[in-house]
Amino acid sequence: MSRNLGAILTGVILLLVIASLSLYTVDQRQSVIVLRLGEVVSVKDKPGLYFKVPLVDRVTTFDTRILTIDTDEPDLFITSEKKNVLVDSFVKWRIVDVKQYYISVRGNEEDAKRRLMQKVNDSLRDEFGKRTIHDVVSGERDQVMSIMRERADAAAREIGVQVLDVRLKRVDLPQEVSDSVYRRMEAERQRVAKELRSLGFAESEKIRAEGDKQREVIIAEAYRDAQRIKGDGDAKAAAIYAQAFQQNPEFYAFYRSLEAYRQSFKNKSDVLVLEPTSDFFKYLKGAGKR
Repeated sequence: MSRNLGAILTGVILLLVIASLSLYTVDQRQSVIVLRLGEVVSVKDKPGLYFKVPLVDRVTTFDTRILTIDTDEPDLFITSEKKNVLVDSFVKWRIVDVKQYYISVRGNEEDAKRRLMQKVNDSLRDEFGKRTIHDVVSGERDQVMSIMRERADAAAREIGVQVLDVRLKRVDLPQEVSDSVYRRMEAERQRVAKELRSLGFAESEKIRAEGDKQREVIIAEAYRDAQRIKGDGDAKAAAIYAQAFQQNPEFYAFYRSLEAYRQSFKNKSDVLVLEPTSDFFKYLKGAGKR
């Protein structure tokens, strides 16, 4: 009985070992190549449980998610102006044809990255050689990235890879070129500042001249109105004086003489030298008689 039990356990264990060697699973984030004696016999890209021939078939798994190639150091390129620029970029890619990918790079991810970056750098060198620094920095940057993505994707299809995106993270000038560019930019900004200041000064002078002109006009008009009002007042005063003189000429003459006396002898130190027969003493001489 014990011998039968041992045989049954041995058979069960053997079946479990054979099952473990015959079954494999495919995750939804992966694709699997089944190799038989070094030849690709099948590709599994649907998630699930699959069978293989034990000890004969070998399963190789590949990650089909989107991967990133990010350069550690910026690369040096030359523009159409024969200026050097430092470019830092990254590439988004994924495996779309597992069989072609395995045949082309033997499933080596580092080889695939190296070939992709070589294609991207070749495209960058061609595109930067056609454009100026201004174009690659701001003017046509989006266009350059679009062309690079299309070229890199067309080349990547040869190894079973799809390039989803190519981006320029940074485009810088070497230090010596940056200094000269910054100096030129500074000189340009100073020129613009001087031009703006001169325009502002001219505009301020124009406004000041217009203000002076308006001030002179206002003063002249005010003086004219003042003189007219004063003339009207003098005319009315003269009319009143004339009317009063006509009503009583003797009293008016007497009043004017009193005013003359008051103004002449306002201060005790005032001295007035006149002849005794002067009209100035007219009312003083006849004061006692009257």
